[in-house]
Amino acid sequence: MGRLSVRRPVVRIGPDGRRRTLDTLAAEEPLELRVDGKPLSVTMRTPGHDVELAHGFLLTEGVLGSASDVLTARYCDSFDDDGRNTYNVLDIALAAGVEPPDASLERNFYTTSSCGVCGKASLDAVRLKTRFSPAADPLVVTPAVLSALPDALRGAQKLFDSTGGLHGAGLFTADGELLVAREDVGRHNAVDKVLGWALLQDRVPAAGTVLMVSGRASFELVQKAVMAGVPLLSAVSAPSSLAVELAQDAGVTLVGFLRGETMNVYSHDARVT
Repeated sequence: MGRLSVRRPVVRIGPDGRRRTLDTLAAEEPLELRVDGKPLSVTMRTPGHDVELAHGFLLTEGVLGSASDVLTARYCDSFDDDGRNTYNVLDIALAAGVEPPDASLERNFYTTSSCGVCGKASLDAVRLKTRFSPAADPLVVTPAVLSALPDALRGAQKLFDSTGGLHGAGLFTADGELLVAREDVGRHNAVDKVLGWALLQDRVPAAGTVLMVSGRASFELVQKAVMAGVPLLSAVSAPSSLAVELAQDAGVTLVGFLRGETMNVYSHDARVT
């Protein structure tokens, strides 16, 4: 699996005593994102699909509206002691006329693998205006389709099988067809990779789709759905109060505690019928 996972020695203790063995861990490395040569963000991520990650991040920050807004995406200026490229610095060159990220947001651009929104200066800064409002999306999904999504996403998480340490995100049709699934140590990175894929495949706005995540539904994940025009976000765990508030305001159907045949619909329940 290359840089996606690493093997580390471990002492395993159980009813039969203790023994030394090797454990497979999900890789976690920094990715510095530059825009037109200027450092913008550093996030801890699982290597792989970095170009999708960058496109998804810039889409959900309101910088990109289509794949044509990017001229090039290239790795640069990141070498180890042996002179080998670590592929940990990615530079995005914007097309002519595309406004760069707004420096006035006063952001601390270092983000951990667990939370990408913590560095925002204020709530107002993260209530970004979307070009692709999902409020009028006529999507209708049955409870039976939603109930099948967690297992479908779990089945697509190949690296999780060997490490047990990754979040997953998947984009589905209203009929439950999986369009794309991505894994990462950070739940927001997994979503950015999925939405970056959608942008590169000319599927933004992501009308008529369901975004499924393996963990909880945070404010930031709802915001990402809004920015990509996703009308329904579902999660196997709980949403936050602010996530529900934003979903209600922005026209997103938010489903939480999606386990088996039960679920809670926190906003715009008319789409689940």
